Amino acid sequence: MLTRALSRLGILCACGLALPALAQNPLNVVSWDGAYVKSQILGFIRPYEDATGIRVNVVEYSGGIEEIRRQVRSWNVSWDVVDLELFDAIRACEEGLLETIDPDSLPPAPDGTPAREDFISVSLMPCGVGNVVGSTVVSYHRDSIDRAPEQLADFFNLKDFPGRRGLRRSPQGNLEWALIADGVQREEVYQVLSTERGLERAFAVLNRIKPAIDWWRSGAEAIRLLETGQVAMSSVYSGRIYDAVARGVPLEILWDHQVWFYDVWGVPKNGRNTAQAMDFIRFATSTESLAGQANLIPYGPVRQSSMPLVREEVRGILPTTPARLATAIELDAQWWSDNMDRINIRFQRWLQRPVMVPRQLPR
Repeated sequence: MLTRALSRLGILCACGLALPALAQNPLNVVSWDGAYVKSQILGFIRPYEDATGIRVNVVEYSGGIEEIRRQVRSWNVSWDVVDLELFDAIRACEEGLLETIDPDSLPPAPDGTPAREDFISVSLMPCGVGNVVGSTVVSYHRDSIDRAPEQLADFFNLKDFPGRRGLRRSPQGNLEWALIADGVQREEVYQVLSTERGLERAFAVLNRIKPAIDWWRSGAEAIRLLETGQVAMSSVYSGRIYDAVARGVPLEILWDHQVWFYDVWGVPKNGRNTAQAMDFIRFATSTESLAGQANLIPYGPVRQSSMPLVREEVRGILPTTPARLATAIELDAQWWSDNMDRINIRFQRWLQRPVMVPRQLPR
């Protein structure tokens, strides 16, 4: 009966391994934290365990490919499946750190539409399969701010909008926002960032608020900064805010110039559970699984067939609604893949340099 159920889901291993052999090894799935990983556990990881009898260990991390690089090159791979930002997946793929994934091996839509036609095209790549369309936005605590921001530039205006700011400890997204706040059109952001003058301009804008910044590394940290009132405004992943609001935290979202992006699943090379990992990805990226996650955290599913299964009230708060995309910036994953190492070195050096603190530092 279990075999028939797995066959219907299209997740039986094509390599000929028997099910009991697969079930002997737990699967280590690496993902993020907080409300996001909760949506994965309840949306498809628990159902996968129930359907297969395979235990899934969820390992939290804060992004990057350094640990994947270390494991793969030493042939000591303990991470079986990793939820990667698209630009990191591109980098890892180009370095030969990830297994290739055939889109034709993914389950079709319920109506038989092949996966190649059902997925958003950019979410299918040689070494990865998309799972969500996420978004970074500005959020603020209603009780920690006297005046609500109306545009992204207000985030960088400490005079009229006093208070500390929260930002992810990464150049990604921050440099784009800095240029937008300085008057660059969203269509020209990466063109400007590709020049030395453009980079200097972006860092100059960040310098204006640097003494007032509290840096975060994980989405859960960003939410804690806001809900404790440590910062007046912070960049944060949009889906996390709804979970906090459900817990009674009075957070609001400023959608102006949100930065939207893709996350993808990847499988590190030289692993012991590669076939099992591929089975998990097939299950996790089915129409039903992607809709199940979206119903638990409002990020856009990457399959067209998933959207009808997303509750109507959730569809209205997705970052991919036409109104919210009107001023949005699509994170250029290829650009960051090509430039991240170089710019991150500069960003880390910038972090270490002191900046003159104003006499009345926003509290």
